[in-house]
Amino acid sequence: MGNVLRLLYGHCCKPATTTTGSHGVSALTHDVFQFETTSEVPEGLSKHVVSSKKAQANWYGKLSEAWRGANPPPKTAEEATRLVVQTLKRHQKKDVEGLLAFYGLPLPHTLVEVPVGVPTSTPAGVKFELQSLPIDAKSIADGDTVTVYVSTTDPRESSCLPRDVQKAADERSKARAVKNYTKADALHKQIVDAGYRVISLQNNEEVLAKKYRIRLRGIDAPESKMPYGKEAKEELAKLVQGKCLRVLVYDQDRYGRCVGDIYSNGVFVQETLLKKGFAWHYSAYDRRQELAKWENEARAKRVGLWASSNPEKPWDWRKDRREGR
Repeated sequence: MGNVLRLLYGHCCKPATTTTGSHGVSALTHDVFQFETTSEVPEGLSKHVVSSKKAQANWYGKLSEAWRGANPPPKTAEEATRLVVQTLKRHQKKDVEGLLAFYGLPLPHTLVEVPVGVPTSTPAGVKFELQSLPIDAKSIADGDTVTVYVSTTDPRESSCLPRDVQKAADERSKARAVKNYTKADALHKQIVDAGYRVISLQNNEEVLAKKYRIRLRGIDAPESKMPYGKEAKEELAKLVQGKCLRVLVYDQDRYGRCVGDIYSNGVFVQETLLKKGFAWHYSAYDRRQELAKWENEARAKRVGLWASSNPEKPWDWRKDRREGR
């Protein structure tokens, strides 16, 4: 067995036998590993596919080679589906989809392709641009709102940094140096109340940063208490957590949030959320045709919230609650 497959198996899998369709990448990796040592396919798979056990053994042989050659091996469900589809592309569609369903992996028609790339010039209407520090999990409020922090060493921020905030940051640093943490905490509260925060980076470096709440422009995700609200938030977290974001700010809403487009490692975040069915195109405030197109693609595939026949719109949900309905 190849080292790559052995390493992934060791990290992801427990030595058990899949009999009833254990879900996920680790379960599939486990069964591919088991096949290399036993030449047996998992029990229960025949209920999901149309081909014989002999044909199934052929699939696992091919998947074993594919997993060994993958660098890096699949880590997410989407990556695993793509590898399975590519490896078994000459086999029956019912078999491929049955194998994926057996492991609870996404079906091919639900996958979305999101091109990587950011605007090479500033689009019309952009008021300013932000380059954030890495995003943490607590910064993600829901599926369309995220808090970002921008270092005050950024030229735009340094030019308007309040003197009392800089002074408080300097005094806090001195207080921590002599282990006067009570004073340091009081000074940090003063900094936070002014809309700033001292951020600790992975290398133990501390950075004074300005806080911005960002409302993703052109989309409206389900509220947290709505169906798919949790899933929308989780998808946004997968896209931005730990990343430094590029934010193009167009406006400010009535809650004081910046309304902007967000790019994470070159991926346009709103495009991904729309294509995966975790948001509506907010056409009342944004007329961009590409957003409508991406929503329609998700509707046609019935992915995400579009798996429901008539999902409730978040703006209607909010209005009902404002009016006590």
